[in-house]
Amino acid sequence: MPKFIVNIPKFVVAFLLIAAIVNLLVGVFLRYIMLEVTDWLDVDPFRFTWVEEVGEMMLAWLTLIGAAIGVRERSHFTLHVLPFSPATQGVIDRIHHVLIAGVGLLASWYGVKLCLLNRTLVTPGLEINLALLYGSAAVGGALLFIYAVSMVIAPPLRDPDAIH
Repeated sequence: MPKFIVNIPKFVVAFLLIAAIVNLLVGVFLRYIMLEVTDWLDVDPFRFTWVEEVGEMMLAWLTLIGAAIGVRERSHFTLHVLPFSPATQGVIDRIHHVLIAGVGLLASWYGVKLCLLNRTLVTPGLEINLALLYGSAAVGGALLFIYAVSMVIAPPLRDPDAIH
């Protein structure tokens, strides 16, 4: 599979992170600067309720796609209390990823159900279809499932000197 396709979730997360920061800065600017300016000029203030809705959507997508990437790259925190042999640790890792795949499948299934249930509803400010928000659970869960299954089928080699 081309490296570009494999990296699409990372590009999406990077874009969402930058967009969320910009969204937050715009919200702060509108709330603390423009409100003062409109009060001083005695004009109607800018509506900025959309900032919260956009931020909520971006945070949902960022979190769920980012969690799946963390599983694939083994960047989530792990704590090894009991010393197991490498073979035993490999079996434990596979069982762990089977459980993660199950959670991903469940999240994706419920995400699809929520999308179908809420496809006629919109957000109050921007009137964005709520299926877009719940689609993050469907897509993130599916990615979580795919990445966890890939870790069961072909786990990466462990570096014995690495801290896990």
